[in-house]
This record gives sequence, structure tokens and C-alpha cells, in this order.
Amino acid sequence: MQGIVPGIAHALHGAAATRRIEQAALAGLPAHALMQRAGQAVARLALAIAPHAQRYWIACGPGNNGGDGLEAATHLLHMGKTPIVTWLGHAGGLPEDARAALDWARAANVVFASAPPEGCDCAIDALLGLGANRAPEGPMAQQVAHLNQLRAQDLPVLSVDLPSGLHGDTGNAPGACVQASHTLALLTLKPGLFTAQGRDASGALWFDDLGIAPSSADAPQALLNPAPAPQMRRHASHKGSYGDVAVIGGAPGMGGAALLAARAALQGGAGRVYVGLLDLETALMDATQPELMLRRPETLLNMLDSLTVVCGCGGGEAVLAVLPTLLRRAPRLVLDADALNAVAAEPNLQTLLQDRGRRDGGVPGTVLTPHPLEAARMLGTDARAVQQDRLAAAQELAERFACTVVLKGSGTIIAAPGALPRINPTGNARLATAGTGDVLAGLIGTRLAQGLPGFDAACAAVYAHGLAADTWSPQQTLTADALARALNT
Repeated sequence: MQGIVPGIAHALHGAAATRRIEQAALAGLPAHALMQRAGQAVARLALAIAPHAQRYWIACGPGNNGGDGLEAATHLLHMGKTPIVTWLGHAGGLPEDARAALDWARAANVVFASAPPEGCDCAIDALLGLGANRAPEGPMAQQVAHLNQLRAQDLPVLSVDLPSGLHGDTGNAPGACVQASHTLALLTLKPGLFTAQGRDASGALWFDDLGIAPSSADAPQALLNPAPAPQMRRHASHKGSYGDVAVIGGAPGMGGAALLAARAALQGGAGRVYVGLLDLETALMDATQPELMLRRPETLLNMLDSLTVVCGCGGGEAVLAVLPTLLRRAPRLVLDADALNAVAAEPNLQTLLQDRGRRDGGVPGTVLTPHPLEAARMLGTDARAVQQDRLAAAQELAERFACTVVLKGSGTIIAAPGALPRINPTGNARLATAGTGDVLAGLIGTRLAQGLPGFDAACAAVYAHGLAADTWSPQQTLTADALARALNT
């Protein structure tokens, strides 16, 4: 068993692959062995997170997830604890392993109750597992609500495999969902634990593979985005060794967005950073960051061969004037914010973007950084549909435009044609403030300028951007400007 912390490229398997892995394991093990291992793992973790607890409420559903809970109850009883089980199944419809777990629990004299106990020291959620495709109803919904009441009282709630009500592939909860303090993923890690509502629902995440290794035929659905390798800056180098980034954006009233992206590019380690503000009335100087070199946008358009361009931050409608040239000629390009909205609204720009991908020969030098609403506009749908399956939406955008796509949000998705998508584990709600997306765009631009392919540049930048928020002092307000200045190489 291990705690899941950011930094390692864990494989994430969806429900279909997990079931195949489970069936293969069952064929090679004695009867009921896999569920017994699961129950032991749950009981051990329950003791670890609540070592002084005596009374455990185990909410068991009608399937194999409930069977894991029943096994855990028997083990807790043998450990000298007082488990109280509420079971929502019926003997006639139980899977074989769960039936055996029920028989053992009854033979051990585990206490069964018709309703949650009046008091407990720790609760275990074993109501629903991979089979949850709809909102809990009736008594199950009532037990989910009761588990959440206990959590609101700061009692530990341990979910088995998935918080009940959470979809393991997408991280969506179509209705009520347990908000656990801890979740023990069994056999495989599921993508939904790391994106959409999964991160909030899961609490501290633990993993036990139950001694089963997936076969090479059971390909993961995604990988957890790992920590990038440290960047080495050689003594025998100069500013030209680390790439030139140009930020084009900042329409009237929105110059700050472009400057934030430029500051992030500079702090991220770019050798030189240019800023082309689309508001021509803005003074061509940033007194707070004198290293930035401000130029007219048309000047930068004549320098494209040597530049990595970040376009769209605060671009407004003015960005339309520069996009056709950038899409045709910029060798490396990050499109953010209003540049994405312009592409979504203009079919000719979509064609130019697709042509870029074909010219890149399947190794995209273009990175799109949409939030869910921007992604929805590009896909011709709505933000709710994007959020219902973030992995699928990011992959569809990547394939449609032959680009690397960074779908921002809780558990940011990084996708590219032909690549296994990544789900980023770093970052928190402190990033939910204006301008932090501009900072990310500038940082991706720096990684591109330093020679990384689009997918690798995006993965490295997204991880670092989130890690900066995760390590932020709780005594300091996180603003986009402070975030940009805190980035380092």
C-alpha cells in the first residue's frame, strides 16, 4: 500500500481495463483470495487513519464493493474493534465473492444494523465501486448523505476504491457523492480520482495493487503527469541558448494579461522576452520588469523565424489581425484565451490551425490552453459536456487540430495526437484567480522556446505551475503577478 503524492507517472486504468485485470487475476488465484486481500487492505488503512477508533460504521452496498467492506468488517472484529455493518444487498443477487464475505462476517458475529449507528469513530464507504453510472437513490442516497454529515463533523471517512457516486473514468458525480477524507484505490488507480470532482471527493489518496500487476495488453487510459527533470543551465551558455519568446496580446484595457504571460516567460528561464501589445496607445515600457522588450506587433511578425509566440492573452477582437500570419508562419505557437475564441468563431482560422498540424508531421509545435468554456466553443458544444468527460474532450481537440491541448481545471488534462494523455496532480483552488492562466501560457512558451516538443513543454509547465501553488505560503495571497515572479528555472 502506498500514499499517492505528485511526482510519479502512475498508470491510470479505466473501468473496462480494470475489469479485465481483475478477471485475469481471479483466474490465477484461489477462490475469494482477491476480495480477502482487499478487505485486509481496507482494515489496515482504517486502523492507520483512525488508530484510536473503536466503533466503525461500514456502509456496504449490494455488489463486490460491499463485499470488500464486509471483509474489512470481519478483519476489524478480529483486531478487537467494534464494526457495525449496514448492508443494502440481498442474498439472492450477490456475486460469489461477496456472498462468501457475507457468510464469513455473519459467522464471525459481526453486528448488522438496519440504519447507521448513533455514533461511531470512523466510517467506511463501501457502497458503490466501478459499477456506479447513475446517481445513488433511496436508502443508498440517504447513507451517502449520512457519511457526508460525519465528514462535516470532521470524522474520518474512508472510501473503498472510489467515493460512492463518483464515476471512475471521468471524475463526474451525476448526483450525491461521498466526500471522503481518504480513499483507498484497489487493483488500479482510476482516472476519475484525479480530475473533475474526483480530487475534492477523494481526500487523501492511497493505492494497493493487491499484488496484481497489469499485463501489457491492459493499456492505461492515461498517466499521472510526473515531475519534470531538473533543467540544467551550462556555464558555457548565453541568453541565446534559452530561446526567444514573444507575447502578442493586450488589447485596450487588457494589457496586464500580456505582461503577466511575458513575466512568467522571463521568470521561467527564457533568454529574451518580447511583448507586442495590441493596444497601440499603451506606453511601450513595463517599469516593473525592465528586462521585457516591448515592440509593435508588426515588428514581431517580421521576426517570427526565431521566435516562440504566445498569443491571445487579453487579446480581445484585435487578435484577429495577427492570427492568420501567426498560424501560417510561427514555428512554435501557444494559443490562449481570445486567440482560442477567435479560432472557434472563424472557420478559416480553424483550417489554418489544422494545416499547421499537418505540416508538423504529427509532432505538434502548437499548444492550445483552453479552459472548459473555450474548449466547448472550439468543439461546438457547451462547458457542461466538456466537464462530463474531460479526457475525451481534450483528446478530441488534440486530434481535430493536430495540436497539444492543455484543458485547464481541477486535474488539468494534457493531450496530443498519438500520445497517452496526462492528468496533472499539482495545483489547487488558489489558482482560481484572474491571470494565472496567462502565467501558464507564458511558462509553456518558455519550455517550447528551450527546445522541448509541444507535449513535453506543456507537461513540464503545467506541473511546475501547479507545484508553485501547492508550495505557496498560506500567509501570502496568491496573485497572478506574485505567481509569475515566483517561478524559477
